[in-house]
Amino acid sequence: MTSSRRSEDRYQFLGVDLSAIRNRNEFRVIRHLPEILSEYPEVEQNLVNIQDIYALALNLLPARYTQQFSIVLKDPVSSDRVRDALRQAVERVRDNPTGPARQYEME
Repeated sequence: MTSSRRSEDRYQFLGVDLSAIRNRNEFRVIRHLPEILSEYPEVEQNLVNIQDIYALALNLLPARYTQQFSIVLKDPVSSDRVRDALRQAVERVRDNPTGPARQYEME
């Protein structure tokens, strides 16, 4: 695969579009992010920190991949567990800053 390939082409196999398959926890982490970040006013909300927190939280949770027309009867990951993963991620980012994040300030 070359870097010149379009992004959407990377999520295709034998003409089957795989881009709609998502980890259900992605949306749940995003939904709880503002609530948890409000608990940590000392953590700078910039591009690098937000991305680090998001990725770390997802890595602390089990993947829950679904396709476009999946029926989810029960979600084994509770909202409390998502919040706990986010808190762990925020604390890790707070305690281990990545360096010159100021150049990536969000507007």
